Amino acid sequence: MNYPDIDRVKTYLQNLQETICKKITELDGKETFLEQTWERAEGGGGRSRVLTNGALFEQAGVNFSHIKGEQLPTSASAHRPELAGRSYQAMGVSLVIHPLNPYIPTTHANVRFFMAEKEGEAPVWWFGGGFDLTPYYGFTEDVVHWHTVARDLCLPFGEDVYPKYKHWCDEYFFLKHRNEPRGIGGLFYDDLNQGGFEHCFNFTQAVGDGFLHAYVPIVEKRRNYSWAEQERQFQLYRRGRYVEFNLVWDRGTLFGLQSGGRTESILMSMPPLVRWEYDYHPEPNSPEEKLYTDFLISGKEWLSP
Repeated sequence: MNYPDIDRVKTYLQNLQETICKKITELDGKETFLEQTWERAEGGGGRSRVLTNGALFEQAGVNFSHIKGEQLPTSASAHRPELAGRSYQAMGVSLVIHPLNPYIPTTHANVRFFMAEKEGEAPVWWFGGGFDLTPYYGFTEDVVHWHTVARDLCLPFGEDVYPKYKHWCDEYFFLKHRNEPRGIGGLFYDDLNQGGFEHCFNFTQAVGDGFLHAYVPIVEKRRNYSWAEQERQFQLYRRGRYVEFNLVWDRGTLFGLQSGGRTESILMSMPPLVRWEYDYHPEPNSPEEKLYTDFLISGKEWLSP
């Protein structure tokens, strides 16, 4: 049977939220996640978890949501006319982690499932997700590790999968108004339904489970790096790019707000502190300049063929 098993997907996503929160709490060693469960008037609800003012993480949000509706927001149905007149369900786990130490990168990940139904017709469904990394100070070995995990989890599903979704990530997390990537990429995929439900669900689980394998070793390697006010100010400046992307370009943020999602949960991706500086340019030959010259390179291949 190839009909989507939405209960299995939901159970996996809820367990994934538990696993990630447990590991982040263990790494931080000081604070724990505040949990809020919520319901949505139009249908569905979620479980939002946020850790703040930790020893290692200034803010970490890991959210699970399962929303339902009788009609999609206009922005969504305009791009997918086949969804008109269908009820829908959307569920996923989404996380953003903003470390305190500028030498630990910010990261984002999500895995999600969407299904739209209409009586007498086959459901329309797909999976999406991915993970990406936003360093403030670049280390080639960290970036290579990150992309190696991404490539290796993709390999069982085909040799073309990593290059395709790596490229998609580079394209998606690009600030067009700045003409610069948000970070060093990773994986991004959407509308995944080819190969049947089991195949697509297995891949999505590989992505969700792969996140901690990609991120935790980087955190552990950089957590004891000392930093001073210069590094902190640069981190806060670069966080501004994160805000700009989420508010201007991110489709998930737009869908969440237009579908009547819980605003606090949607905007938990924002860093707690951020700054902008007019016409900023890093000092020549500085570690800050190196981020731009050596790491924020759109489409760069980090792994050997």
